[in-house]
Amino acid sequence: MTGREANRDAWNGYVTAFPEYVIYPDHLVHRGDDVLVLGSTTGSHLGLPDQEERQLKLIWRATVRDGLLTLWQIIEDTPGQRTLLELTDV
Repeated sequence: MTGREANRDAWNGYVTAFPEYVIYPDHLVHRGDDVLVLGSTTGSHLGLPDQEERQLKLIWRATVRDGLLTLWQIIEDTPGQRTLLELTDV
């Protein structure tokens, strides 16, 4: 998805559809233009019981350049992704 309006509308739709959505950060990593948040959620579109959903680990990646958000990703937290993102020590 590209553009401020499109992303704002999408997130507004998501939190409206899933008002119980919560992000639980476990680790924060700031490196250059990137901020990475490792954690889990509850209340998402998955419809899982909270205890089960909390077991699914994610990485949120935000890249900011010249004061603008240029990349926003939600990535499954796997050993391979941690290697690619150089997060093996977290």
